[in-house]
Amino acid sequence: MIRPILKYGEGVLHEKARTVDALTPEIDRLVDDMIETMYAAPGIGLAAPQVGEPVRIFVADISVGRDPNGLIVLINPEFVERDGMQLEEEGCLSVPGFNATVVRPSRAVIKGLDRLGTEQRHEATGLLARAFQHEMDHLDGTLFVDRLRGIKRDLIVRKIRKLTRAGKW
Repeated sequence: MIRPILKYGEGVLHEKARTVDALTPEIDRLVDDMIETMYAAPGIGLAAPQVGEPVRIFVADISVGRDPNGLIVLINPEFVERDGMQLEEEGCLSVPGFNATVVRPSRAVIKGLDRLGTEQRHEATGLLARAFQHEMDHLDGTLFVDRLRGIKRDLIVRKIRKLTRAGKW
């Protein structure tokens, strides 16, 4: 089932998500819904808080469904290592219509459980490393806008407030 994606300003997006205690049929259904929602958006990643579920799960696929092995599902993910630096433009399904350049490490090693409860470890560089870090931010209540400083952040937040007041956000 495709779920509505929450937008910047909605409470659960700005709170730290809780650990998944057990892999239940409800968690499995949530993962299915997240995958379907991410592909329908279309996006390359989606975290559970973006669909209103404050739990530590994200899905990512930088091939946007073109590579059958591209889909990564991580439950209770944690960073193992991060290093380097990349400066690239980033957007977010929860901040539609806005992009900005965000500084992030260029390499990330992450571990977490797959849907079956098996520990997985992924090493990523470039776009996939960025996607992992972006989704991990969501699990900690941070959106890419929160990583911006100065006038760029102020402009985006002001435009969102204006859209909200006009009932268009």
